[in-house]
Amino acid sequence: MAVSAHRLRLIFTALMLVSLIGSLDQTIVSTALPTIVGDLGGVSRLSWVVTAYLLTSTVATPLYGKFGDTYGRKRVLMASIVLFLAGSALCGLAQTMTQLIAFRALQGLGAGGLMVVSMAVVGDLVPPRDRGRYQGFFGASFGVATVGGPLLGGFFVDNLSWRWIFYVNLPLGLAALAVIATVFQSGQTRVHARVDLWGAAILGAGLSGIVLFVSLGGNTYAWSSAPEVAMLVGGMLLLAAFPFVEARAHEPILPLELFRNRVFTTAGMVGFVVGLGLFGAVTFVPLYLQVVKGHSPTTAGLLMTPMMGGLLFTAIGSGVLISRFGHYRPFPIAGTALATVGMFLLSRLGVGTPTATAALYMLVLGLGIGLVMQVLVLATQNAVEHRLLGVATSGTSLIRQVGGSIGVAVFGAIFASQLRSELSRRLPHGARVPTAANPEVVKHLPAAVHAPYVAGVSASLQPVFLTAAAISLAAFALTWLLREVPLRRTVEAGAAPSASAVSLSR
Repeated sequence: MAVSAHRLRLIFTALMLVSLIGSLDQTIVSTALPTIVGDLGGVSRLSWVVTAYLLTSTVATPLYGKFGDTYGRKRVLMASIVLFLAGSALCGLAQTMTQLIAFRALQGLGAGGLMVVSMAVVGDLVPPRDRGRYQGFFGASFGVATVGGPLLGGFFVDNLSWRWIFYVNLPLGLAALAVIATVFQSGQTRVHARVDLWGAAILGAGLSGIVLFVSLGGNTYAWSSAPEVAMLVGGMLLLAAFPFVEARAHEPILPLELFRNRVFTTAGMVGFVVGLGLFGAVTFVPLYLQVVKGHSPTTAGLLMTPMMGGLLFTAIGSGVLISRFGHYRPFPIAGTALATVGMFLLSRLGVGTPTATAALYMLVLGLGIGLVMQVLVLATQNAVEHRLLGVATSGTSLIRQVGGSIGVAVFGAIFASQLRSELSRRLPHGARVPTAANPEVVKHLPAAVHAPYVAGVSASLQPVFLTAAAISLAAFALTWLLREVPLRRTVEAGAAPSASAVSLSR
């Protein structure tokens, strides 16, 4: 389908804004949490500000992929933007912690579709052979949000109000919504299609159990407590039952034929392991910069720009090279190799490591991450029929997101266990110290306690990054299984145009 360059640029800019605000809200809130608690109270429910968003966005992701395939991408994308903006506005107006948690859940419900549907729209508009250069920017936006979210959150908290971390979404989202409403047109496919309610309910409940297990474990509940065991066992049993339900569904939420596609399954495995290792461990880099090196949140965010710069360079550069030469397989192989080296280098960080050296290590890691994620989406979209484009995109994103959620929990448990051991060995008997590595609290520790405490935190981070390096090495091994399928030069591979084919208003 021919698309004018001007209209494509308009739509793509809107999609980039949509994916950026969706990714940003996964990370921007963390810096503001102490300030939010000071304003609204409810410290016992603090974790739910993050958990509510993560839970609803994860559960909604596969639904948006299926609904986009069924009812047309435009209406589904616009609905997700409206939900997200409504949640953002209400979060900024929240007067109690209960209100904020409820509105974060609404915001997450919209966020689940922002990046997934946006990437599927690019799949509708641009053939796989030319798609790399566009999807490279999506990978870059995810990386910018991961690194830049805490920095932007710190800026708003220090200079305006924590409420602006939500209000900032409104002008960006409304601008994107206006462009999509006026320029982008998507036909309806199967108006009377039956929604797989049983499959959606079982998948949603199973994912909820897993996400709640990893989000609340070690925080709200002990890992071995009855609620934690119930959530884990219940979630796994429901996910185990999901394939049997889908096999009998007329319009399955996640068609089982996807799992018979070797490219989809391999990309899913790599995405899960990469999410588990990389995005789980990257959350601990700011902890090193703030607690061990003593930098403010804003300064720590600025010091992470080498990682963001490396990610931007390789994400965009790899997309251009893929579009030019038509081969994608070498990039995730090289990316996971670089990420493994980067994680190993981070495990060498210590109290006396120069900031320039830490920046170099972060650059190596960023260069590796930028070569992986968006290439996996491109490979998946290229390997499936156009009718499965949305569910394949959402499936790949969902698997990566679940891996990242589990990674944060696993590395948090490793760090907490190691920190207890290090502090009991290093600190004087009876010394009163914080149970969590809160940068503000650590900064005001007595001199006799501060130095050994910081050394203990630094030593506790080393096994986190070493474990992440081992996981990244496993991802490197898996990338060799990814099959190179020639990139198509048309949106649909020899298929007749469907009713869902995207058109542009003239």
